[in-house]
Amino acid sequence: MQVYMDIVLRAFVAMIMLLLIAKILGKQTLSNLTFHDFVTGIILGSIAANLAFNKQLHSSYMILALIVVTVTSFLLSVIALKSRKMRSWISGSPTVLIEDGKILEQNMKKVRYSLDSLDQALREKEIFNLEVVEYAVLEDNGMVSVLKKQEYQYVTRKDLKLLSVPQSFPVELIMDGIMLADNLKDNGLPKSGWRTS
Repeated sequence: MQVYMDIVLRAFVAMIMLLLIAKILGKQTLSNLTFHDFVTGIILGSIAANLAFNKQLHSSYMILALIVVTVTSFLLSVIALKSRKMRSWISGSPTVLIEDGKILEQNMKKVRYSLDSLDQALREKEIFNLEVVEYAVLEDNGMVSVLKKQEYQYVTRKDLKLLSVPQSFPVELIMDGIMLADNLKDNGLPKSGWRTS
């Protein structure tokens, strides 16, 4: 029974540590997986798994390793923010795959990106014809950004010289059946007259 309780406790500590680390490293690490983020994620996952299940390793060693990796990752992020040269090495840099409507085969070979992968990335952006594309860039996080040729771009309100209507960010007034009094107050709305289901 003691063994099971030990594993439960270690798994709980590993989970809490990873949540704290994710909070420290920030949302960008979660949304844009660069080289640095990928490596950090694999290392943190391995250490956390060992912390949770490997009884031969002292939990204090694993917690220390998690802290060291977190601090190192955080410092690399700060360095990448301050130095453009280091940012390119730490996180990678974008690669132009299509320029002026022409596929840059040399760049594609350099990053080992196949024409099939490019076609798939374009289809995911609802582009089924390469002739539509002016520029395509392989971003640090592996996504492909595309600029269509002018004749294929969507028309905007500005193009049509239509008046723009001011927009505001939607605000939750009721969440999980609970009225959010602060949001009502901040938006000048009365507390009475609202129903929760």
